[in-house]
Amino acid sequence: MTDLALLSRFAHAALAHYELGADVSIELINLSENATYRVDAPGGKRFALRIHRQGYHSREAIASELSWLMALRQDGVVTTPIPLTGRDGEWIQLVTVDAASRHAVLSAWEEGREPGVGEDLSAHFATLGEVTARMHLHAKAWRRPAGFTRHVWSWETALGDAQPHWGRWRDGLGMDDPKRDLFGQAAKLVRHRLEAFGSGPDEFGLSHCDLRLANLLVDGDAVKVLDFDDCGFSWYLYDAATPVSFYEHLPQVPGLIRNWLSGYRRVVDLGQREEDEIPTFLLLRRLLLVAWIGSHRETELARSMGVEYTAQTVDLAREYLKRMG
Repeated sequence: MTDLALLSRFAHAALAHYELGADVSIELINLSENATYRVDAPGGKRFALRIHRQGYHSREAIASELSWLMALRQDGVVTTPIPLTGRDGEWIQLVTVDAASRHAVLSAWEEGREPGVGEDLSAHFATLGEVTARMHLHAKAWRRPAGFTRHVWSWETALGDAQPHWGRWRDGLGMDDPKRDLFGQAAKLVRHRLEAFGSGPDEFGLSHCDLRLANLLVDGDAVKVLDFDDCGFSWYLYDAATPVSFYEHLPQVPGLIRNWLSGYRRVVDLGQREEDEIPTFLLLRRLLLVAWIGSHRETELARSMGVEYTAQTVDLAREYLKRMG
């Protein structure tokens, strides 16, 4: 189980690395791969503090994440968080508590609200599609700094059994032999179709890879993009699937995908071949989240999804095999 008291100690220790003044308060606002805290400082100043999980990203990988999100903001592509330097002038701080160490990053607070699945998201998805296309164009043209390193989200690292980043889908909650057989058939078809689709520079490159609603902020007509912790190298169209994470089975999803496509096509001439393959990326994401829930069962999000999420995946897998097989 996650030790919230220990995480709080890391967060308080991290504050000493910054010039924030006295009487600073913190509040845990999200616990997923990392722990994110809201930091309130004197004078109404507010910040976001992220305490990184152990063993997921190296310092070089975190620096690579920050370099891209800063480039996106500086180049006017999309509003992203602004990381702040510590007393030593560095973005990334190494914080030690009881001989254990974690990386920490402090960012300026971004105003806005998280969009909810229960509201009309059509306009926001069109805006997000446009923003995503601009991010993809930027990634293709951007000269990455020396030493840039991020995860690769291939079929093998998502759904394979050897070294999947988020655990094995076979270990998802509520899994049984019939589900393993069905999902195995679907995963095999996903692999076959991705191989046929290709992974050349037009299809595969640096992407956000986790544009779910919790990582977005709506501020007026703008959509801001947060949490680049899972950005890496994958199929660009994977970013069409991640905004509907955890509710891929709901009836409004096809319409939201159409809204996303309309926005994307304002920037990039996406062909019918690409549009027709989106169900593959939706199921890739869905099975990856089954794996994530199984390997993160201690988190509030995984508990809220539970075995029902695995059960709801059955109809999606059957429909995918029928439609795409």
